[in-house]
Amino acid sequence: MDSRAIGVFDSGLGGLTTVKPLHNLAPGEDIIFFGDNARVPYGNRGAATITRFALEDISLLLRHNVKMIIAACGTVSSTLPDRYVERIRVPFLNVVIPAARAAAGITRNGRIGVIGTAATIRSGSFCRALQDVDPTLSAFCQPCPLFVPLVENGYVGRSNEVTRRVTADYLKPLQEAGVDTLILGCTHYPIIKDIIQDIMGDVTVVDSGVETARRALSMLESADALNGSGGRLEYYVSDNPEGFVDLAEMFLGQKINGPVEVVSLDHLRVDPCLSD
Repeated sequence: MDSRAIGVFDSGLGGLTTVKPLHNLAPGEDIIFFGDNARVPYGNRGAATITRFALEDISLLLRHNVKMIIAACGTVSSTLPDRYVERIRVPFLNVVIPAARAAAGITRNGRIGVIGTAATIRSGSFCRALQDVDPTLSAFCQPCPLFVPLVENGYVGRSNEVTRRVTADYLKPLQEAGVDTLILGCTHYPIIKDIIQDIMGDVTVVDSGVETARRALSMLESADALNGSGGRLEYYVSDNPEGFVDLAEMFLGQKINGPVEVVSLDHLRVDPCLSD
């Protein structure tokens, strides 16, 4: 058993789509979540900037002595170079491989759609992961850069006309491609999953946050590192805790007990294990 917390980070509140299933599946685990909402979205940034942000986020969680770190961010998962991942002194998990494996096991016609931020789609990470699982699969990738700001600003209701129009426009190429499975390659996107499902119709939607939570717990179980005596949830943000609480409580379906702490990354020193 390992009683240390699991660390989860994202550019905003989207990473809560990993925190929620983690907590539901393993209510005895302590979880520390950091949402870098001062710098959201990451997906429209260059690779060097995304990498710098990710190293700072990881360093913050390492200061809390976590036993595992989950990059609950499709952009970071697709961009952070392996040379840094290999240096992290605790197990590190991203959202790409768990989602790709799940989609490959679900598809019937071998045509899988992927939606994500511009940086995620540009990286080709999901396409490579799907090909690694099964070279016969065909991947059709579509950037959806407006989804993160829509979610972060509360445009998440199933009947929200603005979000429905944007979604229909983004998903049209995937409908025309005949995909039967769709990976939500950004953890913000499950928050508008109902709208996406309405527009895609009879297509299986793969929630990368849920699949990543399942994979994380499997890894901890294999390492005999699960904790059954915790259950504490701690939240940290880099800006606007009140706005975070309002949206987070709506999505999680429960009150956030205790304060949401604001942390500044302006003068944070990157952990020595990640320094070049």
